[in-house]
Amino acid sequence: MILRQLFDHETWTYTYLLGDEKSGQAILIDPVIDQIERDIKLLNELGLKLVYTIDTHAHADHITGCGMLRKRLGSKAVMSAAAGAEGMDVAVSDGDRLEFGSLVLEVRSTPGHTDGCVTFVTEDHKHAFTGDALFIRGTGRTDFQQGSANTLYRSIHDKIFTLPDDTIIWPGHDYRGMTFTTVGEEKKHNPRVGDGKTEEEFMAELLDLQDELETLNSEAHTLENVIAFNLKQLAGDE
Repeated sequence: MILRQLFDHETWTYTYLLGDEKSGQAILIDPVIDQIERDIKLLNELGLKLVYTIDTHAHADHITGCGMLRKRLGSKAVMSAAAGAEGMDVAVSDGDRLEFGSLVLEVRSTPGHTDGCVTFVTEDHKHAFTGDALFIRGTGRTDFQQGSANTLYRSIHDKIFTLPDDTIIWPGHDYRGMTFTTVGEEKKHNPRVGDGKTEEEFMAELLDLQDELETLNSEAHTLENVIAFNLKQLAGDE
């Protein structure tokens, strides 16, 4: 399997290119619209055909590149059915499988940051793409867009921490200069959900964080606008 981790410096967003060497088919996970020329160039250099673009959830910090890539390359846009997005080509739910060439991604519903958050896991359970559910030594926020600390805690423990300890976690963002981690590392070292942290402790910590974020009303307004745009843009390929 071809795997490339790509980074958008403006939004601290990771995009992932996965390619099947046998068929030449590829997918992009969480593409950013400002980086599509970079992504298309890399696909061409590697001789890959983009068949799917995947949003792990409705993003609040950047405009998705799925619609524009569909217009340019004919790829199909994939998103959770629970996200409620307009114009998606493939709506996935927990337990579904997404095939490209000889490769398969398992769909694990991991709501909590949003209702439509999904983690995609390779069939051999060696790689998990967790979006904004689980970060390196952190988690997604739960203070807006259907966020729920209880739900996120259960998603991480039931759907991600049940993977083998050596499963590599590829997060949707990182703000500390780190690139990947493992299930075992996060179970041991994640200060929010690891090292025996209870659901009640996790909820209390995120409640404290929410109190801090409530002072950022202008930021929250901007985030909601981006979310609304991303949920609708596939319908019109804006």
